[in-house]
Formats: sequence, C-alpha cells, structure tokens
Amino acid sequence: MKKIFGKLFADRGYISQNLFDMLFVDNIHLITKLKKNMKNALMLIHDKIILRKRAIIETINDQLKNICQIEHTRHRCFTNFIVNLISGLIAYNLMPKKPSINPDIIDTDRFNLVA
Repeated sequence: MKKIFGKLFADRGYISQNLFDMLFVDNIHLITKLKKNMKNALMLIHDKIILRKRAIIETINDQLKNICQIEHTRHRCFTNFIVNLISGLIAYNLMPKKPSINPDIIDTDRFNLVA
C-alpha cells in the first residue's frame, strides 16, 4: 500500500486544528490562508505564492465545469463519458481567453540563506 504525502492547498473553510493534526500524522501538510482573527504563522514563500495561484486554478475548474460542461454525471456508458470529457477539453482549448499560471513562479536561489 502506497502512502499519500505532500501539500494540500485549501480555502479558509477547511481550517481546523483537528483536521490539520490528522493530515500531519499522515505526512500531508494543510496550507490555507488565515482567517482575520488568527495569529500570523510562518509560511514558505513558495507555498505562499502557490496559495495565491489557487484562485486561478479555481477559475479554470469553474470554466471547465460550467462553460465546457464536463461535469455531466448521467452517462449511460463509459464511451459517452470519455467523448463528453474530451469534447469539453477541446472546447476549453479553443477558447480565446484562458487564465494562465506562470510556471517560473520563483527563483529559489535568491532565497537561500547562508548561516
């Protein structure tokens, strides 16, 4: 059995100490923005930048579901599901304006600290 590990980027609705502790034990780091009444916590600059990019990812998911209609769940066979999914992805690719993320989000060499 393979263990899942890594970082989970979520919105403020998922903030709870119990959930954070359960995920942390399983080697999953929950990263969210802070609520207004919470104390500031240290966060890696790379994680902070990716958390900002989360809004763009949510926009793309919304466009795929609502404009390209890939969230239809009443397919009668697997072939219809695949055809609907592929046609939705093609429709998204043909859209003239799409949100994008710059993959070169940070130069990590600039932030390495020498002790």
